[in-house]
Amino acid sequence: MNHEIVEKNVGLMAVLIVLVISGGFLAEVLPLFFSKEVNQPIEGLKPLNALELEGRDIYRREGCHVCHTQQIRPFRAETERYGHYSVAGEFVYDRPFMWGSKRTGPDLARVGGRYSDAWQRMHLYDPRSVVPESNMPAFPWLFEDKVDHTITVQKMRTLQRLGVPYSDEEVAGAADMVQGEFEIDALVAYLQQLGTVISSKR
Repeated sequence: MNHEIVEKNVGLMAVLIVLVISGGFLAEVLPLFFSKEVNQPIEGLKPLNALELEGRDIYRREGCHVCHTQQIRPFRAETERYGHYSVAGEFVYDRPFMWGSKRTGPDLARVGGRYSDAWQRMHLYDPRSVVPESNMPAFPWLFEDKVDHTITVQKMRTLQRLGVPYSDEEVAGAADMVQGEFEIDALVAYLQQLGTVISSKR
């Protein structure tokens, strides 16, 4: 009888749905805002330097996160293949997160240092030259286009306002660090630092 009253009264059902969702939010999500495990960077974590930051933006622009996750789940099958599972403290400086949701290609959370710079460059220029079964597209334009250094300082200032601990000196020198660099150099720099803080502790 009680179910019938709720099901026939749309207003009452809407109120009850809001109450249930609010209760779940208060119990599951709200405590995370105050958890050190989620909000504090892991030991040794540093913000991306200017070149790595530009590489991250190229990674996002080219849609790499659509096919490659950056989140290793705490399951044996994943940790044996990719390395230590991901922890929240690794991502406190990320804006936005690059976790991804689909693995057309392998997870890249611990790819930093796994291959040489030359391998990464060849893989991005002609994926099948190093991984014959790869279905990844080639990115030859990264070897021709240079990083737009005119907006790097503004990017870092914005992140600084959002809480990323860049020093004023790092921000001031950002344009000089990336000026004249090719996009491939920035992307490889970004890839080579992924997951290295935790990997170095294992």
